[in-house]
Amino acid sequence: MASMSFLIWWPIVAGILVWIAAKHSEFFSRVLTLLSVFITFFYLMFISDGTASISWFSRFNINFSLHLDGLSYLLITLTILLTILAILVSWQEIKKKVGFFHFNLLLTLAGINGVFLASDLFMFFFFWEAMLLPMTALIAIWGHENRRYAAIKFFIFTQASSLLMLISIIGLAYFHYQQFGHFSFDFNQLQKLNLTSQQEMWLMLGFFVAFAVKLPSVPFHTWLPDAHTQAPTAGSVLLAGILLKTGAYGLLRLILPLFPNASLEFAPVAATLGVISILYGALLAFSQSDFKRLVAYSSISHMGFILLAVYSWTEIGLNGAIITMVAHGLSSAALFSMAGAMQQRIHSRELNMMGGLWQSAPKMGVMVLIFVAAAVGMPGLANFVGEFLSLMGSIQTFPILTVFAACGLIGSAIYGLHLFQSAFQGTPKRFIPDLNARELIFTTALALGLLMLGLFPNHVLHITDNTVKQLVQHHPESSSSHLVKNGKHDGL
Repeated sequence: MASMSFLIWWPIVAGILVWIAAKHSEFFSRVLTLLSVFITFFYLMFISDGTASISWFSRFNINFSLHLDGLSYLLITLTILLTILAILVSWQEIKKKVGFFHFNLLLTLAGINGVFLASDLFMFFFFWEAMLLPMTALIAIWGHENRRYAAIKFFIFTQASSLLMLISIIGLAYFHYQQFGHFSFDFNQLQKLNLTSQQEMWLMLGFFVAFAVKLPSVPFHTWLPDAHTQAPTAGSVLLAGILLKTGAYGLLRLILPLFPNASLEFAPVAATLGVISILYGALLAFSQSDFKRLVAYSSISHMGFILLAVYSWTEIGLNGAIITMVAHGLSSAALFSMAGAMQQRIHSRELNMMGGLWQSAPKMGVMVLIFVAAAVGMPGLANFVGEFLSLMGSIQTFPILTVFAACGLIGSAIYGLHLFQSAFQGTPKRFIPDLNARELIFTTALALGLLMLGLFPNHVLHITDNTVKQLVQHHPESSSSHLVKNGKHDGL
């Protein structure tokens, strides 16, 4: 327990220390924040998969239960790496309340780690809510001109959908009490429930709405463009790179295993929403003149591939969803970091205020070109592998929908080229400083990460192989699904 809980408690403790340190030296606060996250990263490298649990509220059988497997390990690694990026991109951008900013950044890290580790549904909900508050603060305090509106909208959408998930969690615990004589919020125990098709469907929908809002999927997406546009660069990096992935994680970790029959019945609806998100997000991205808003709508399109692949419920599709989660985390975070660097230089996000920037900032132009190529699915880069596997897996289950989804790849190429040409091609409208050493370091690291994942995706697939196989076995038509239902298979 102590080994895994360190990933939650250490960022909280470090955040308090950083907040105090900032009163004496803002530079030292930044360095201490960076060092704290590196400590978390190196600690993660030396712990192994496992499960641990201690009693929390014994009266209701609520336990502080943690579970680390390949999927959670991969996403926690991504979370930590993008938190490091968030610190680096905010190094010169954040000038007020620096200590409190880093405190909220580390608190967000702790909450997200808790979501990826929790195996008790009450704990899952607790950390799901815990990561909401510091992220809202990041937008509301350090965001741009309409930050308060964006923060309130983000909070209301996520809070309202979270309440639906809470109702479903309480419903599961109640049905467990009816069938076994005691409450339980344990993930593995709740898989043994015998629910009617109607009960399972309604409970599943409570979870689905919460995860679809965070993903986000059409029609629950309207908070995202405002939140991304108004958030500070570090907030956009965490929102796009990590928080959206908590929605996808919930689909994989909770919905498919807990509600297999309802998930199978609901799959055509979810897949249709995924395809609509792909096409709608691509269309809206192309129509944007704001750099950050364009990337925000592109995220809706990419998340549609994940939704489609998850509900294909095939091994190839699930692998594609996981690769896309990581690839989009890197590419979207990279593009938002470039948007932040651009805004610092020209004090605008409008593409019509740019143009011809390649002449004065060729290093930035090269990096943006790489990140755009990754986002549009250029072969050899990470996004291509994820989207290719997603489509390969989905076509087995939803052949017609997959054909429409594939059209989204054309849309991504159009808005990606539109972004790059508007900013870096044509007659120069202004001259800006090129990437400095700090920016060149993290952009190069992101580019190498996208390249390595694109060329060697098996390194990621090997980590999550056992998790994916277990998810496939939860399929109602799987020959081993009855063993899972009866608790004879190791849980996730």
